[in-house]
Amino acid sequence: MNAHGIVHKFGDNIDTDVIIPARYLNTADHKELASHCMEDIDKEFVNKVKEGDIMVGEANFGCGSSREHAPIAIKASGISCVIASTFARIFYRNAINIGLAILECPEAAKDIDEGNEVEVDFDTGIITNVTKGRKYQAEPFPDFIKEIINKGGLLNSLKK
Repeated sequence: MNAHGIVHKFGDNIDTDVIIPARYLNTADHKELASHCMEDIDKEFVNKVKEGDIMVGEANFGCGSSREHAPIAIKASGISCVIASTFARIFYRNAINIGLAILECPEAAKDIDEGNEVEVDFDTGIITNVTKGRKYQAEPFPDFIKEIINKGGLLNSLKK
């Protein structure tokens, strides 16, 4: 399981209201949520993001409410992985539950810049900044989390 894409970089304390503004929470449609992802911080995000791209944030990514809409909007926008220094605890679990790959790696989050090309090997936890020629070590996913992500979320992983 791997990811490879161009980085969309955000800073500290990116909360769920920034990821998907509350005014759009009246829909459960994933494509509709994706069309408004990050719009209050980067109006052009939805026009720039491509399938497989990678989002990088710094400390406390996903803080705020416990809504699952936030990781759903990110995943539905085409983002294959989110890398951050730290994640809010509820966002972290919601992301895994809906099948969005996320990795904590402070060194990578600080050094990777907007527009860098990045590769992620989820089996080893190695994040490669292709643009800068640098590698960073994150904690690799345990097998049960890899299975949840590979199957597209917790509910899918429970189906026989």
